[in-house]
Amino acid sequence: MPPPAPISRTFRARCSRVPLLGWLSGALAAVVLERFVGTPLALAVGLPKIPALFGIDIMLKKPLLIPNAVLYTVLIYLLPIAAVALSTAFLTNRLAGGLMKLPVAVPVAVHLGLLYAALHFWADVSDYRSLVLKLTMIAIMLTLSLNVINGYMGEFSCSHPGFMALGAYCASVVTVGLFVDGNYFGIALLPGETGPFLFPIDLVAGGLLAAFGALFVAIPSFRTRGDYLAIISLAFLFIVKSLIENFEFVRGPRGMSGQPDLAGLPTVFSWAVLCVWSINNFVRSTVGKAMNAVRDNEMAAEAMTVDTRRTKIVAFLFAAFWAGVAGGLFAHVLRYVNPGTFGIQNLAEVLAMVYFGGLNSVYGSIVGAVSISLLGEALRPLEIFKWIIIPLLLILVMIYRPTGLIAFKDLEVATLLRPKQGPDGER
Repeated sequence: MPPPAPISRTFRARCSRVPLLGWLSGALAAVVLERFVGTPLALAVGLPKIPALFGIDIMLKKPLLIPNAVLYTVLIYLLPIAAVALSTAFLTNRLAGGLMKLPVAVPVAVHLGLLYAALHFWADVSDYRSLVLKLTMIAIMLTLSLNVINGYMGEFSCSHPGFMALGAYCASVVTVGLFVDGNYFGIALLPGETGPFLFPIDLVAGGLLAAFGALFVAIPSFRTRGDYLAIISLAFLFIVKSLIENFEFVRGPRGMSGQPDLAGLPTVFSWAVLCVWSINNFVRSTVGKAMNAVRDNEMAAEAMTVDTRRTKIVAFLFAAFWAGVAGGLFAHVLRYVNPGTFGIQNLAEVLAMVYFGGLNSVYGSIVGAVSISLLGEALRPLEIFKWIIIPLLLILVMIYRPTGLIAFKDLEVATLLRPKQGPDGER
């Protein structure tokens, strides 16, 4: 008889047979469990309250509670997720197989519904979790949009915080002027109840203004690349920031506040999903292939009848639009916007997310945005040391994975949602 397989190998093999539907079901079960027994369990294992970010914040503030926080995370998250996912693998594979026979919108809607339900229950524990989750989804939008330019087209643009600022201020001016009584613009022009219905239009307006601003970067890109384009795009960022600081109409350097509370979790989640879907389709389209050709060799692309000018303009405008939408959401999540927010530090964070996750990859952008956002929040108790640990981590990634963690990998919906084994239990 052959020797028995190691337990770790057997466990990995069983996990590989669990479809995405099973993991989402396990995650939903875990967060529902935390909702009902999280507080008594935290007290039972010696924690003062439910950990905000998987216990990492408690570990950094009070190292003596590291075993308690790890035990809580294992009992609330790891064990329930693994137990539900593995025990229901046969059932979820059957369900996934049945869903894949329907129009693609049906399985996508089911998976997104489970994902949103899990995120909703997780964020409902505290306002802090909700804020972190919304900012993380906005970071995903920014990272994806910047990856269109810096990854898929091979340019190096530093103008994204400027696009974000244009979208943030445009959406803020519209919503405050239309729905808020105050000192800025006087009496509101429309009742506040209409705000949620018109808010998508406000975000689109912010995105369009950002796209218009992108022309001032896209046109010079016809003759410049590399360091020169980086300087031009950085100058654009400083110009936008300086204009806002000297524009009293939007309160200048004091910042603009009072935005109505229109960016709830369902709104931000819906826009993030729409952004991922549209950018994934964009980079897989004919224009996306043209961007790759421009990245690899612009002269050869022109020789192969690729309209490089049109490709650059479309890419810059498309990426800037989504950066503007993300800026509008950002302003309404915080309900305050300041020109100092859209500076060099914001640029460094977005660039870190892009290059940490991986160039030319929708998966990589999502992983990079989530990793850097959550890591930054988890390391917040370390204060200044946070900005030592994160750069060191980036240096290690650049040394051992120069293209990022997950590079050159697009989002294949059919592959992601398909069952991992057939009706007979075989893969």
